This record gives sequence, C-alpha cells and structure tokens, in this order.
Amino acid sequence: MTLAELVLTGDLARPARLTVPDLLRWPQHRVRSSFECATSGIQHHAFTGPRLYDVLTAAGPGFDPARRKDRLRFLIAVSGADGHHALLSWAEIDPDFGHAPVLLGVSIDDTPLDRAGPQLVLPQDRCGARHISGITGIRVDGGYGGWHPAPATPGRVSAAAP
Repeated sequence: MTLAELVLTGDLARPARLTVPDLLRWPQHRVRSSFECATSGIQHHAFTGPRLYDVLTAAGPGFDPARRKDRLRFLIAVSGADGHHALLSWAEIDPDFGHAPVLLGVSIDDTPLDRAGPQLVLPQDRCGARHISGITGIRVDGGYGGWHPAPATPGRVSAAAP
C-alpha cells in the first residue's frame, strides 16, 4: 500500500515529509464539522488528527525573537492533490491569538486517510472552501518570497492620486 505524503517547507528549521502514520504520533483531537458545499449541500463529518499548530511548531518556524510579534507576519499555504489551495495566517492558529482548532485530519468519520492523505479541517469555517483533501504540501512563509509592500507616500492614498 502506497501512503500519501505531505511536504513541510518554507521558513522552517526542520522541514519534513510526513505520512498519516507520522501524524498519528502527535496528540490526536476530534472535531465535528459542518460546512455548506456549493455542489452537495450541507456536509457533517467527524475528523480526528493533530492540530496544525502542533505539527508546524515542531518543524521550527523561523520566528525572529528580536522582532516584536514576528510570528504575526507568517502565512501558511496548504496545497492539495486535486490542485486546491488555502491560505491561513499564523495568528489564526496561535493560542496567543485566534487559537483556531485547525486539524490535519487523519481520519474522517472513523475512516483512516492513510492512502488519500490528510485533510485540512477548519471547523470554524461555515463554508468548506478552505477544506483541503489529500494535502501534498504546507509552506510556512514569513518573507513572502522577497515581496515587500511599497512605502506609502504621506498624505496620499496612492501615487496616482492628485
């Protein structure tokens, strides 16, 4: 049996390749989730898995302790085998801020996801758009690939404003 694998990359001290059996080594949490699916109506499921926060913290995000609130600038990009993507902020999952119970689901309705791969579970979302099945990659990014916003001109909304 071939196990699905997800890759943790980005601003991490310990990038990793993880399978569902690897994710079972973290404390497991169970959540019930209901979300409205545009194509099939309201879905109700029970998921079990580790918290995304715990898995990413173990990978050592590259927070700069000299920068106040540095962790708040970090983004988390999740990609699925079917091409779907979702974006979260570190503040959403951090216990000092949003503390959202985001899981990497390793089972759905007591069915293991070993071959299909883990699912991103956001029980707080009403719509299932950020629910990602068959996660293939999670990228933690504190630098946005070198992108930096242009400094604002004092007193002007944009450079094009008169």
